[in-house]
Amino acid sequence: MRAVVQRVSRASVTVDGIVVGAIDRGLLVLLGVGHDDTPADVDYLVEKIVGLRIFEDDAGKMNLALADVGGALLVVSQFTLWGDCRKGKRPSFTDAAPPEKAVPLYESFVAKAAAMGIPTATGKFREHMHVELVNDGPVTMLVDSKKAF
Repeated sequence: MRAVVQRVSRASVTVDGIVVGAIDRGLLVLLGVGHDDTPADVDYLVEKIVGLRIFEDDAGKMNLALADVGGALLVVSQFTLWGDCRKGKRPSFTDAAPPEKAVPLYESFVAKAAAMGIPTATGKFREHMHVELVNDGPVTMLVDSKKAF
């Protein structure tokens, strides 16, 4: 699994003009599921992201995690994170998981984060979404369950 994690002061997802998910302070997680991903990848990524110490403490150091600041998650599915742009001009998405595999892993990620007591909102899987955010910092991290980067 791959994720782009952005520290935000607010973020929202709109589908067909209707806000389907929104948070204030927290993390926007753009989540991509690969064809080799398993529940172990979900466990790793949830623990890693929820525990990332990327919020500032009183001394101005990035030393606090999501729960420490009372933050929330907005999780948005994004298969394009698996786009391979190394050859030609058109990305290949052959490494992205098909929906029948990706949906349960995406839903598991969301459920595990919520079970950790983190307020969690989502976009809509396989829908055209408009994502709005105010990146706080800006702070943006790339996380990969296979530790590819």
